[in-house]
Amino acid sequence: MGFIAALTTVIGTVIGGGVFFKATAVYGATGTASLGLLAWVIGGVITICAGLTGAELAAAIPKTGGMIAYLKHTYGDMAAYLLGWAQTIIYFPANIAALSIIFGTQAVSIFSVNANERISTVTFIAVVTAIFITFMNFLGAKTAGSIQILFTFCKLVPLAILIIFGIAHEGHVTFQLFPINAGADRTFFSSLGSALLATMFAYDGWILVGNIAGEMKNPKNDLPKAIVFGIAAVMVVYLLINLSFLFVLTASQLAATTTPSTEVSKILFGDIGGKIVSIGILISVFGTINGYTMTGMRVPYVMARENKLPFSSWFGKLSKTGIPYNAGLFILVVAIIMMFIGGFDLLTDMLVFVIWIFYTLTFIAVYILRKREPDLHRPYKVPFLPIVLSVAIIGGVFIVVNTLITQTILAFWGIGLTLIGLPVYFIIRKNDSVEENK
Repeated sequence: MGFIAALTTVIGTVIGGGVFFKATAVYGATGTASLGLLAWVIGGVITICAGLTGAELAAAIPKTGGMIAYLKHTYGDMAAYLLGWAQTIIYFPANIAALSIIFGTQAVSIFSVNANERISTVTFIAVVTAIFITFMNFLGAKTAGSIQILFTFCKLVPLAILIIFGIAHEGHVTFQLFPINAGADRTFFSSLGSALLATMFAYDGWILVGNIAGEMKNPKNDLPKAIVFGIAAVMVVYLLINLSFLFVLTASQLAATTTPSTEVSKILFGDIGGKIVSIGILISVFGTINGYTMTGMRVPYVMARENKLPFSSWFGKLSKTGIPYNAGLFILVVAIIMMFIGGFDLLTDMLVFVIWIFYTLTFIAVYILRKREPDLHRPYKVPFLPIVLSVAIIGGVFIVVNTLITQTILAFWGIGLTLIGLPVYFIIRKNDSVEENK
């Protein structure tokens, strides 16, 4: 893989459905356009540094499992197990649930469902969508992969249309970039922290970028460039789409709607044109759900193959087409339960909080392994030490600590669900020891 292929992989991996809908949470938290846009910039910078940092471990520890392998190598089995548990119980199901909810919300908005029936209809569509995509994946990896390629292209079309026509919109709304401040009755840093948490869902996916290191011709030179230019391009796209939104609607109007992209489309293109663009966004979200479904079911399957889950023999079964269908069914059931418990922002905030605990441990692992294993072969090293590594670690700590302070109950739920994995880990470990001693 050369530089251009790596660059497009980075962009395609990171851009998902969040950019179309997170404007609501970002401007709801900040109350102003200036602080909201700053959150998108800071989120991009942290993501660039995170990608550059994680790539060192990916190149030095090119094992199946990605981040699970990095944590196991650095901290041992328990940390790796808890990550796999958190991905199985929280990260992948919450992603599927949240995106399915937003898929249902977008569909209801397009087809103007009666307000009294809206909530039940959104939930029904979300459940049906998640079930349909899961069973499409059961047809085989080739089918799932074909869906992903098609929908990756489709998600770029509505982005381009909204950016071009939004920024060129006549009679656009005015807003100030400076001074950067929070809205009325809001504190600067807590508002920035909440907005940053929202942007990190849109930027998520960067951890997968490092996994391509082993497939590159010249990872030492091309990987850091692909990450920097790729995520920088994503950040520019996100800033442009937000500017196009802000040229059409005010920050307070964006905060008040659950479907900002649909509302902007209707103003730009009228009802019919708006619906066409919104259907394009719907297709984009569908593809993102497919991506998380396709990759999510592999995590409990791999854990089961190593006998690290209760009922491992059940989770480890494959269909005739080689699909871990029982693991997929489990992820689907948990996702459906989540759809009835939490909304889009609640679920995405919790999954971002939990996964960033492990991301931060991954960043710290780079420092630990530099000290503990200086002779470890590193085809690629984090550039501009200690700046890049420090930004990644400080950014991760800020996201985790800020969530603990501003959304304490949500954070405790995330931590609690993750720590439930500990007794399971010790029980399985004890059973393995008993079997070995027989």
